[in-house]
Order: sequence, then structure tokens, then C-alpha cells
Amino acid sequence: MPDNPHGSDTDPENLRAFIAAGLERARMRTHALTACDEEDLLKQHSPLMSPLVWDLAHVGSQEEIWLVRDVGKMEPLRCDLDQMYDAFQHPRSARPSLPLLSPVEARKYIAEVRTKALDILDRTPLEGSPLVDRGFAFGMIIQHEQQHDETMLATHQLRVGVPVLQARALPASVLPTGRDSFAKEVLVPAGPFIMGTSAEPWALDNERPAHEVDVPGYWIDTIPVTNGAYWSFIDDGGYRNPRWWTAQGWAHVREAGLVAPKYWERNGDRWIRTRFGVVELVPEDEPVQHVCWFEADAYARWAGRRLPTEAEWEKAARHDPRSGRSRRYPWGDEDPAPHHANLGGSALRPSPAGSYPGGASPLGVRQLIGDVWEWVSSDFRPYPGFNAFPYQEYSEVFFGPDYKVLRGGSWAVDPAACRGTFRNWDYPVRRQIFAGFRTARDASQTMVR
Repeated sequence: MPDNPHGSDTDPENLRAFIAAGLERARMRTHALTACDEEDLLKQHSPLMSPLVWDLAHVGSQEEIWLVRDVGKMEPLRCDLDQMYDAFQHPRSARPSLPLLSPVEARKYIAEVRTKALDILDRTPLEGSPLVDRGFAFGMIIQHEQQHDETMLATHQLRVGVPVLQARALPASVLPTGRDSFAKEVLVPAGPFIMGTSAEPWALDNERPAHEVDVPGYWIDTIPVTNGAYWSFIDDGGYRNPRWWTAQGWAHVREAGLVAPKYWERNGDRWIRTRFGVVELVPEDEPVQHVCWFEADAYARWAGRRLPTEAEWEKAARHDPRSGRSRRYPWGDEDPAPHHANLGGSALRPSPAGSYPGGASPLGVRQLIGDVWEWVSSDFRPYPGFNAFPYQEYSEVFFGPDYKVLRGGSWAVDPAACRGTFRNWDYPVRRQIFAGFRTARDASQTMVR
């Protein structure tokens, strides 16, 4: 891949090549995730998710609006599609009733949009207005398509039957050796750090601006909570004891009939799960995933701990106590490489807890990037000095107590849509997403478990 635009190389042609490669990587992934028969593309596999064919055309619609019309100032291809593929106009549960493009029509449409977008990339100065400076609009579209690719992976997990996806084995060099020895938790000393960013070229509005936050000292788990640790909570009656749950969480447990993470089933004295059509024993050493915020919060209470705040999570992931600066990633400023984190989606699962020592933070916290999104205790709120850009509906309409924050990305996230400042959010009841968590405690608190 060409040199990245975030480093010292600012040559515009290298930046164009980097953008073109990112667009192509996203599109190849989109095609791979929609390489199933027409019935599966048109079917709604869960009311929580759109039909796959809606996502397929939606990524093209957004690319047309922002790159073809806004950046390129070209005539619209399909104005008639704007409302149908506007995520705010139609809830996911209602999208199957729309007169959606067929798979053949959708593929033709997104190909036509892409041809025009690449022509625009070739002739657009990547400097000047905030929308095009350092390729922001192109980076926004790359991230948008990759986010929908992750959403389509969640849809595939909900499909009945065996999907067409094939898992890639994780390289042995990034896995725990059995001789790895690291502390259960690490102390993050009290003090200020710089949260958010004002310099990351493709950072989205909710990541901005950079600002100083003073954080009291705290302990944080070195690794995410594992399946094995979580089933101890289940076996101890965690889902039957309201003591560990908020009032809202306990009401949800009873209403939804929760007894374990999504896709888990009891088989005698063992837990099994269905993962992309494959039934298997739940691996004890993997980070737990497909738990909602209420489940993560209840486990933390049961363990005598708590979820970290968003500021605590980001300080653990970015703050270098030696230099005092905030890095782009736990390991430094360079873009993710295969030895840093489990990203990109091809593994179809988290890696064992303790993997990727090359991606550890300066304090030794592992797997902060990739593997599972991590729920934190914080509501989704704007940073001081927030400005909506390039449109209010990206972040601003979601701010408030209804949404909880997730950080760090999952195994299903592409590196383009994941960094130390990246913020995700969802309702606290959501479980179809690839989310887990780690726990924390105040520096003054005695460790209970």
C-alpha cells in the first residue's frame, strides 16, 4: 500500500494512491459480503438489521451525495434514491417494504458512482476547504463503507444457515505462547492527558477537538474479560440476582429473557455457540462478545469492579507516561499492521486474550484495538468545543443519555475506521454487535476478585 497520509509523506499523488487503495479495499469487501444468492440479499434476517441489498446500495448513495455531487459538483446520477437510502428516513425494520434496487441494479449503480468518484479524486486538489483538505471527504466515505461492511457481518451472523464466509487463521506469532506472564491489571497514575484529536486528518466530528482531561488514578484490566471469566458470573447466578443490575438492566433481563451472551446455549455442563453457521464449544480464552452494556455493567459489579469511563479507556490506550503525549494508537503513531491488532474481519472471531504483545500500550495493556468493541460507562456526549461536521446527523443527534459509548474497534473493523480516538455508540441493549468489555477500579479500591 502507498505511504499513508498521516505520516511525514504529504505528497498529493501518494495521498491519492492511498485513498484509491482504501476505496478499492472497502469495495472488494462489500462485494465479498454480498456474494450470496438474491433471496438472502433481499431477506431481512432480523428486524435489527437492514436487508443486505439495502446496505449495498446505501454505500453508493452516500458516495454519490458526498463525492460526486458535493466534492465533484457533478450532476446527480439518481436523486430518486436519496430518500429511500437515507438511514434517518426509514428504520431498519421498515426497509424491506421499500422498492429497493435489485442486487443487479444496486451493483450497477455503485459501480457507476465509483467510476465518477475516482475521476473526481484524480482532479480534486486535496487541500483548501475542510471537506477536501487531506482527502477528508474521501476518507469519510471509506470509513462509512467499512462501517457498513461490519454491519453486514453482523447480519451474516444472524442468518439462518451456513454463510459463505471463510475464516482466516490467526498467525501463531501474535498468539499467547503459554509462557506469557503479565499482570491481571495495571495502574494508570493520576494526572492530565490530551483526549480526542485536532490533528488526525480523517477523524470524525465527535473525536474533535483535542482537550485536556485530568483523570484520577485507576486500575484497568490488562486484557478484555474472557468467556471463561464471564461464565463464572453465569454459574454464580449472575442473571438471576438483581443485586448486580441497574433497575433498567434488570427489567431488560426479565423482559428479554437473558441467560447468557447472544448465540450461547447450554449443552449439558458446557456452553456452545453458533458462529457464522458453525456450532462449536465456547472457547474459554477468547474475549467475551455479543453482550450488551447492561450485561457488561452487571459483570463488573459482580466482580467488585466497574466499567472504565471513556476518558479512562482512552488514557490507557493513548497516553505515554514517559513522554506525556497522546499517541494515535497504543503502540505508537504508525497505522495498524498485522502484528498490532486483530482487524479487518477475515478472522471471523476475536483472538485469545493476551494476544498481540506488539500492540500493547506503554503500560502493558493489551488488545485495546481490535478483537471486541469495549463498552465503557459513559454516555455519548460531545467534547468541549464540538462542532458538527460535515452534517449534524453524523453525531449530534445521538448525543445524550440514550446511547452508551464503545471504544477500540472489533475484529470486524477495518483499520481505516479504527484509531485511538475513534468513538462508537449504541443503545445499551444491543447484543448483535461485536462488543465485549474490560473492567476497572479506583486506585484506592481494594481488588475483590
